[in-house]
This record gives sequence, structure tokens and C-alpha cells, in this order.
Amino acid sequence: MLEYKSMYSITLGIDIAKNKFDVALLIDTKYKHKHFPNDKVGFEAFIQWLLTFNLLTQPLICMEATGSYSLPLADFLVAQGYPVSVVNPAKIHAFAKSELSRTKTDKADAKLIARYALTLQPGLWTPPPPEMRRLQALTRRLEHLLEIQQMERNRLETADDSVTDSINTLLKTVADDLKAIRQAIDALITDHTDLDQRRKLLESIPGVGPATVAYLLLLFSPHQGFTNAKQAVAFAGLAPALRESGQWIGKTRIAKTGGPTFRKALYMPALCAWTHNPVIRTFCERLKANGKNGKAIACAAMRKLIHIAFGVLQSGEPFDPLWVISKNKSCKA
Repeated sequence: MLEYKSMYSITLGIDIAKNKFDVALLIDTKYKHKHFPNDKVGFEAFIQWLLTFNLLTQPLICMEATGSYSLPLADFLVAQGYPVSVVNPAKIHAFAKSELSRTKTDKADAKLIARYALTLQPGLWTPPPPEMRRLQALTRRLEHLLEIQQMERNRLETADDSVTDSINTLLKTVADDLKAIRQAIDALITDHTDLDQRRKLLESIPGVGPATVAYLLLLFSPHQGFTNAKQAVAFAGLAPALRESGQWIGKTRIAKTGGPTFRKALYMPALCAWTHNPVIRTFCERLKANGKNGKAIACAAMRKLIHIAFGVLQSGEPFDPLWVISKNKSCKA
């Protein structure tokens, strides 16, 4: 039996909530547990607690990607020089299932994450650049405003006359805010030469417009570390999940391992590309001729769009349908 030699022999799992985080330090199969407030005071206290162990080597610190809850602590730890992994919660969940884990507490979850880090040695997290954080914040705000706008429009359809003025006033405010956010996104991209150049490359792809560019820039941000388009497809939750066993073949669905943000952002562009992008149109028509339904074709078109976008950004050349067709093997969806 081969002996597994881990890069980090000491690991530390962190389970994060809004107001606190639990930590579990795993040393020689034994745990040291404590919890701290999820703020700057708690961060400093956590470091002081960790220093009391006088560890000869730094532990690999692992936590789930929980957006605004985990990001400040991850930033703080990286700034202090600690190796940090920020992992998709689905991976932790799958690891728990492999252990037949039944206990669900903050303390138990921190221990689980420490074992995950020790066993699988996940890659280190790279903090996103400041401009990408601002772009992400702006796109999230844009999504929230669009949701509010749609809800108020739905209410207006059946609203009593006594509240229509209020709804219309709110819709006017939201429309103004949406315009301001879109202008801020455009200004942010324009102010950064690299983002502006990448935007021009992406907008050369039929089906990709200004509203989609911001999301593709986030998806393909260098800090993501994607080395091929398939990784980006999986990150967006668009990879097909096959269901086969023996002679039984189940219905293939998309994995949805990532959040819905990129899937929502790419759905309409993919439909547009189905009509106006010659490469994707040919691809979709072939799938349709093979009996695929509309939803499956749309998902495949989204995957193809990611592959094409990746290829354009990697090559540094605008979209050329003849080049894509000749290199079709490198951009299969």
C-alpha cells in the first residue's frame, strides 16, 4: 500500500456563520476547537489563539466559500501569510457523504472541513484584485435591483389604484439606480486597460453584449486560475451530469455545482447566439436534428459560448467563425 504524504500535515477547518466562526485545528488525529466573533476583533483573537500552539509549520486553513461571510476572514488570513483554501460547499458536502457523516453542528462541520483539507489538500486561494471585487459588487447590486423591478412590475398588474402611484414611484427610482449601476460598471471596465481590452474581445462574439461582458470578465478573472474552458463550465454549474448504471440510462441534467449567477447571465445570450452566431447556430441545429429538446440545447449553447469566450481571451484575437470551426476540437461543449 502506498503511503500518502500530505503537503500540509496540520490543517484547520473553519465553519463560518454571519456573526461567528468555529475553528477546529487538527494535529495528529486530535482536534482543538474554539469559536470567535466574525469581525476584526475575532480575527485578531483567532490568530492569538493559534499562536499559543507554537506550531513548527503553518496549518492549511480551509473554509467554505460563503461570499460576504467568508471573504473578510480569508483576506485577513492571507494578509497574515497563512495558506488558505476557500472551497465550494458542494465539495465539503460530498466529502461528508463519503464519510457517512450524520452530525450537523458548527463544531462538527469545522472538524469535517479540517479532515477534508488533510485528505484532499485543496489548492490555495488567490484573493481577487480590487477592481474585480468592485465589479462583482456592482453586478450583484444590479441583480438585486432587477429582481426588485420585476417584483414591482408583477404587483402593478393586479394592484389597487390606491397603491399604483407608490409602485410607479419605486419603479422610477429602481430604473434610475439601474442606469447608474450600469454606467458605473462601464466606467470601471473602461478605467482598467486590461478589462477594457478583454471586453472588446468578448463583444466581438455574436450573442455577447454589454450586459453579459461583466459576468464573463468575472468568470474568467485570472484569480480564478482556470487553465481550460471545462473548468469554467464546471464552475458555472453547466457541466452535464450523466446518470447511467448498467443498462439503465437516466436523464442527463446539468450539475448546478456553482451558484445560479452565471447560468442566469448566459441564458439569454446563448439564445441570441443560437440565432446570430454562425458557430453556435450550426452546433444547436445539429443537436436539434439529433432529437435534443430546447432546454438541453440552450444549456449546450451556454457551454459552447463559454468555450468560445475562453478561446478568444486566451488567443487575444477577436472572434473569427472560420478559426473556431477549424479549431472545433479545442472548443467542444
